[in-house]
Amino acid sequence: MAPVTSLTDLVNQRLTNALSATLPEADVDPLLRRSDRADFQANGILALAKKAKSNPRELATQVVSRVVAGDVIKDIEVSGPGFLNITITDKAITDNLAKRYADPDRLGVPPKDNAGVTVIDYAQPNVAKEMHVGHLRSAVIGDALRGMLDFTGEKTIGRHHIGDWGTQFGMLIQYLIENPGELAPATDVDGEQAMSNLNRVYKASRTVFDSDEEFKERARKRVVALQSGDKETLDLWQQFVDESKVYFNSVFEKLDMRVRDDEIVGESAYNDLMPQTARLLEESGVAVRSEGALVVFFDEIRGKDDQPVPLIVQKADGGFGYAASDLSAIRNRVFDLHATTLLYVVDVRQSLHFRMVFETARRAGWLTDEVTAHNMGYGTVLGADGKPFKTREGETVKLEDLLDEAVQRAAEVVREKAQDLTEDEIQERAVQVGIGAVKYADLSTSPSRDYKFDLDQMVSLNGDTSVYLQYAYARIQSILRKAGDVRPSAHPELGLAPAERELGLHVDAFGDTVFEAAAEYTPHKLAAYLYQLASLYTSFYDKCPVLKAETPQQVENRLFLCDVTARTLHQGMALLGIRTPERL
Repeated sequence: MAPVTSLTDLVNQRLTNALSATLPEADVDPLLRRSDRADFQANGILALAKKAKSNPRELATQVVSRVVAGDVIKDIEVSGPGFLNITITDKAITDNLAKRYADPDRLGVPPKDNAGVTVIDYAQPNVAKEMHVGHLRSAVIGDALRGMLDFTGEKTIGRHHIGDWGTQFGMLIQYLIENPGELAPATDVDGEQAMSNLNRVYKASRTVFDSDEEFKERARKRVVALQSGDKETLDLWQQFVDESKVYFNSVFEKLDMRVRDDEIVGESAYNDLMPQTARLLEESGVAVRSEGALVVFFDEIRGKDDQPVPLIVQKADGGFGYAASDLSAIRNRVFDLHATTLLYVVDVRQSLHFRMVFETARRAGWLTDEVTAHNMGYGTVLGADGKPFKTREGETVKLEDLLDEAVQRAAEVVREKAQDLTEDEIQERAVQVGIGAVKYADLSTSPSRDYKFDLDQMVSLNGDTSVYLQYAYARIQSILRKAGDVRPSAHPELGLAPAERELGLHVDAFGDTVFEAAAEYTPHKLAAYLYQLASLYTSFYDKCPVLKAETPQQVENRLFLCDVTARTLHQGMALLGIRTPERL
């Protein structure tokens, strides 16, 4: 399918040609934005006039005289000190949408030519521990970013940097050695049972560890055995990992996320690389010895008493910490996976750590102008009281409990509105609506900001919620079903009502929006676009009768507008990882 040039780009081309003819030596790149007074407003002329030392309004008038109008541009006029108000023809809007409609898979949006390889580090649970509300944002934001980047043509590789290494495993493994059979084979359990088993072993081993000094010493020796590769120890460690993966997958399945097993690459995967990483950093002078430890200093990062805060690569006792595994992961992702971009979806509270890790990698030459790293630091999930989300008992909320409650609340909403759904269908829709509500509430907020987790608002049919978008989509499907044998068909010869024009122009901007949101790692911009799309559709539906339009051609054209809107909603929501039920 041939790619479709957006109306924005079509207008830009004509403005660029006119500006080039007016200012041949100028670097013309007009900035277009949507305007309430016209379809577009060009405000780049002001900057160009300043560079050319000419009067902005006079320059704008000269440009208008050279703009080719008729097929795309209906009208162009000078406004204010030198703005250009531009109105698109009805025919251009319908023609462009018809081309997009003919490409149901991509809506005419071409992938970029200079696609790279992005490794996305997201959804990082810990082995032998329950996932809680703090794990929600990394998973949801990372999955949406991956969907958006994939759509633009970028090759993405997921990395789930799970916590599967460290001192706690000495305690767990030693307990399992002394109490064999406590963990059933992972293939024999489901996610809930797996977590129950892990919780039981963890609590029991912690009790013994805290009360028995001899056991504590045996557990510490077991850590050494693990790090040195002792087979028995590694086999038992693998049991914990396998059991945990069963649990992880059950939670990700509830989140409607696909997590590939080969992309779960924990801290342990870089264990053999860490000594070499430390050696390379020390030999290059990037890291130095200080009080027995191997560290990296940064002049601009200082702590108390104005002392430099070091990044500790290797401890004085020879052990390695998070910095060593993160730096080893960078080497692996750059040199083995050939990444051009490293994207980390990690709690904003780790921003300083990653700032130091990235700077260390740059000094070592592993990150360059061609290979970049970005930390998508995200804010905290808050309760209705504006404080970190906790249970009434003050404990961290389990992620599974949160998702289950969202589905229950959604079932109430769906059941109240359902007219021709069976109970099984209501439950199926409740999952799609409830999980979609949780995801959208997160994704419609700027990642760096905290947000309040309010299920009542999330599953509301009113306001900026995924339920509002899902109902808009379901409403369109209902209209298309009621149309019977009358098929959607574009009629470029017809004039468009104001509400039709606004809807059509917004639909056409889908590709531009996705590319902008993907490039800036801002899924909330795509969410905002989709909410406005649903709002514009609601306005269109209220003002423009569809099945009772004045002529058969107008019925077909409005059905076409409905269907291309539905396809755009469906595609946009899918990129965010949210389902669009056909009936609600």
